[in-house]
Amino acid sequence: MAANEPGQPEPGPRLTTRAMGRDLPVPTTALAIGAHPDDVEFGAGGTLAKWAAAGCTVHHLVLTDGSKGTWNPNADIDALIAARRDEQREAAKRLSGANAGAVVFLDQVDGELDTSLWLRGEVARVIRMLRPAVVLGHDPWKRYRLHPDHRHAGLLACDGIVAARDPHFFRDHGLPSHRPDHLLLWEADEPDHVEDVTGFVATRLHALEAHESQFESTMKAVDPAQILAFRERIDARLASLGQQHGVQRAELFKRISDL
Repeated sequence: MAANEPGQPEPGPRLTTRAMGRDLPVPTTALAIGAHPDDVEFGAGGTLAKWAAAGCTVHHLVLTDGSKGTWNPNADIDALIAARRDEQREAAKRLSGANAGAVVFLDQVDGELDTSLWLRGEVARVIRMLRPAVVLGHDPWKRYRLHPDHRHAGLLACDGIVAARDPHFFRDHGLPSHRPDHLLLWEADEPDHVEDVTGFVATRLHALEAHESQFESTMKAVDPAQILAFRERIDARLASLGQQHGVQRAELFKRISDL
């Protein structure tokens, strides 16, 4: 998987040489933590769509404002930030339908995310408020990652879980502690968990295509032919991963369940 490519890994022999867990029981609630608007849909869109269809409430936590998400040097940045918020809310609806939960924005400046103690506390606060059974996020230990926001977002998800689960962290929240059952990390170099997302690729794509401001910069799609090619690339990637693991379509993660 290229260092800057979002979402699921490129299929290859290294993904079939280790034992893989399969298909968590559908959680009652899930919280997906992304660095930017669209990261959640790229990383775990099929899994979240599958769970939502089975009754799971799916929450989003977006850490930055997405203000660097354009190649136009003369862009109206305030308008871009507002558009990306609207796009993320629409994507959440498309992904989860009636089971779409909260979409929370921490509005950190895109490209300037860090792992400060204050931000750790804010992530822990959201976990304590929403009380997810499963948290999903970027794998912060992905090798040769170039984008610092993805790295910091992954660390904040991990650190936020630790802070949320223990009652003596951030007592000023005035909220009871909460320990999720599982953490799934996308973009992992060494995934060990497979989710069968057969039948949910179209929903994943529909949600991704809510992020219209990202067609040029992230999806490389500015006309109908390129959008079709984008859809085919996504489907082919999930199909190849599925073929390696005995299902039609799959998403892969690093799973941590000893939380």
